[in-house]
Amino acid sequence: MDFFDWYWILVVFLFGACWGSFLNVCIYRIPAELSVVKPRSRCPKCMTDLAWKDNIPILGWIFLRGKCRYCKAPVSARYPSIELLTALLFTAVWLVYPYQLIVLPYGLLIFGLIFGSMVDYDEMWIPDRVTIGGEIIGPILSFLIPAMHGVDSHMSGLIQSLIGLAVGFGSLYSVSIIGKLILKKDAMGFGDVKLMGCIGAFLGWESVIFIVFISSLLGTIIGVTFIAIGKKELQSKIPFGPYISLAAMIWMLGGWKLWALYLEWMSGTAY
Repeated sequence: MDFFDWYWILVVFLFGACWGSFLNVCIYRIPAELSVVKPRSRCPKCMTDLAWKDNIPILGWIFLRGKCRYCKAPVSARYPSIELLTALLFTAVWLVYPYQLIVLPYGLLIFGLIFGSMVDYDEMWIPDRVTIGGEIIGPILSFLIPAMHGVDSHMSGLIQSLIGLAVGFGSLYSVSIIGKLILKKDAMGFGDVKLMGCIGAFLGWESVIFIVFISSLLGTIIGVTFIAIGKKELQSKIPFGPYISLAAMIWMLGGWKLWALYLEWMSGTAY
């Protein structure tokens, strides 16, 4: 890679870190029904407004050694972790799809998936602005950027998005209905169903099969591990949104290649 390539990698990383900082605001304020614009960022303990240098993504927390400048109360490491995670994921998408317009909708989807996952982890629900919002924006972006679905025609992009939305929503909705009939209780939150519809709208119907399988596998492994070490009980509710989101990110960052290899192996055409 030349200097120009490294320049854009740095730009994308910093851009992602800034959006990660805004993500922290959204994760904290939106579930509490607070404005994400006003007031400005402040210490949750002493309520003192933070200086601009304290809000520098990642570095601000490091320079302050994880403590508020004013009251010295500890600041959770989750804040710089989310900023770093967002920056790394934005950069990874750029490296997989360099100089392609597809990085814009994928970056937006990553932002929504992290936001929805963290709220689901904290509150056990996924905001409609992520799920329903994604189901609305996904088809619009697919029409404008048909490359999201590997096609050239704007109308084909829209059709593929709508098919993905229907398959994504319908697949988990069917699972929730069947699970409720068998278990006599809700087997899956409706937020997960809507989230899968959102992801299908962005990534297409083929991604749905991969994501449902991988998220179920991850959820089972991690859930059983938590039960085994005593962190969870057998009847404990476990948020499924983060596993769906993680599987979707795997698909965006090359999981579709694994899926293609799997299909070749199943069809007997792999060498």
